[in-house]
Amino acid sequence: MLNFTFYNPTKIVFGKGQLVELDNLVPSNCKVLIIYGGGSVKKTGVLDMVKTQLGTSNREVFEFGGILPNPQFDILMDAVRLVRQQNIDFILAIGGGSVMDGTKFIAITAKNEEFMGREEEVLNFGFAGVPAEKSIPFGTVATLPATGSEMNSGAVISRGDDKLVVMSELNFPQFSILDPELTFTLPPKQVANGVVDTFVHTTEQYVTYPVEARFQDRTAEGILNTLIEIGTKTVEEPENYDVRANLVWCATMALNGLIGAGVPQDWNTHMIGHEITALSGIDHGRTLAIIQPAVWKVRRRQKADKLIQYAERVWGITTGSIDEKIDGAIEETEKFFHSLNVPTRLSDYGLDASFIDKVIANLEKHEMTALSEHGDVTLDISRKILEVAL
Repeated sequence: MLNFTFYNPTKIVFGKGQLVELDNLVPSNCKVLIIYGGGSVKKTGVLDMVKTQLGTSNREVFEFGGILPNPQFDILMDAVRLVRQQNIDFILAIGGGSVMDGTKFIAITAKNEEFMGREEEVLNFGFAGVPAEKSIPFGTVATLPATGSEMNSGAVISRGDDKLVVMSELNFPQFSILDPELTFTLPPKQVANGVVDTFVHTTEQYVTYPVEARFQDRTAEGILNTLIEIGTKTVEEPENYDVRANLVWCATMALNGLIGAGVPQDWNTHMIGHEITALSGIDHGRTLAIIQPAVWKVRRRQKADKLIQYAERVWGITTGSIDEKIDGAIEETEKFFHSLNVPTRLSDYGLDASFIDKVIANLEKHEMTALSEHGDVTLDISRKILEVAL
């Protein structure tokens, strides 16, 4: 097992009807900014429920809506200006990963005067972390299980066609309310995307190379097996509480740092997937379904030990040669994505070989030239992955 430091201060409040805890979780006598996305929280009544709970104390409540998938820097800056103008004390994000990610950017940018007038610099630090010492405290009410942003310190922010990482230990939510019933009204496509996103978050930290991290491996396998068991069912039976509760918790646990502690991590699939989303608008989860199998096909030798473990422990493929086990595991993964009505080829979205040049150009622009757990995926290898994904 590799050396690691594990830190996660987020309080999770899980289960039916837990919005009633907001009055205890959000400071009284403060100015609260509620941040949400395209308006579904209004249609479903979640926004009104949240405001009712916040109104039980002497709080001044403001709203900022319109944070869409792949949150854009310019829109987030409107929220930053509102936070500064109104001296907001606390932010509450209601929504999925994009709303939560946007909130993280707003909280850390609005609070630090050194970024005043040059806020774009917050986007330049990547995985090294934003060098800031303070942030506006915030919590989340999760309505879409997928990204795990409700219990981690990372965010992905878009600036035009660029997708940039904003990391900081200050970006952990103080609390996150996870009520599976708040996800019942999600469209099937979004639920399926969330299943795939959670699945690939897990494999990015699991299908690398062995380091004798048995707890992390078994926990990752538990998440994957659970997703396989409940994935199709939670799409087809949106109000099956027990099934949806398992998806919600898997999504959180897949990217809160636990299964990634002390193990090598890949993120090759995500980096290529981000560029596909930026250039084509294909949903993030769906780009992962396109690229993950292709990565394994191209990198089967480098990942052989863990691909075999994945085949045996997750898919129960215990007979056959090494190649047969690996082929079987990749095939079963693609079948699983297809069972969710998620395509696994670029051509399924009308993209052809000419699109690959655009993705490679963006990878080079963003210095994504040494990807994978080994840092040995060059642009030439990324091109081969994309060709296999056609």
